[in-house]
Amino acid sequence: MDQDGNNRGVVDIDEARELAEDAGLDLVEIAPNSRPPVVKILDYGKYKFQAQKKASEARKKQKTVEVKEIKMRPNIDTHDYDVKLRAARRFLDDGDKVKMTLRFRGREMAHQNLGLQLLFRVRDDLDEMAKVEAEPKLEGRQMIMILAPSGKGGGRPQAAAEA
Repeated sequence: MDQDGNNRGVVDIDEARELAEDAGLDLVEIAPNSRPPVVKILDYGKYKFQAQKKASEARKKQKTVEVKEIKMRPNIDTHDYDVKLRAARRFLDDGDKVKMTLRFRGREMAHQNLGLQLLFRVRDDLDEMAKVEAEPKLEGRQMIMILAPSGKGGGRPQAAAEA
């Protein structure tokens, strides 16, 4: 193929090199495994630069999923609970995972069922926008549950409809 993208057909390798030299460009092998091999006349430096730019642009558009942690206590007040839930909704809307951590202190360890109920309440309240990735489990004095965005009906359009 020549620099304009026109197919020149099967050409001898020496003739192809000569055509590239006359054009002041490089002869680049595009499909070496095909019979006959496909080569193209182009500016290799410019080609590499454009490929690098395209790869950089693709990396820029990638979204890395972060795990945001929200800490609570088993006897949390309703307003504090609402604030934490609002933060969790915001994190899920942004496409991040949410790690709900419930810390037990002292005699609270005897009432782990209250903590479990609280995490189930969070799960039920966020049901429309999140799915449970890791069920509540006790690790030492902390109970942990991980929520991931579900993809179905995120919170933003619903919030706009309510407003």
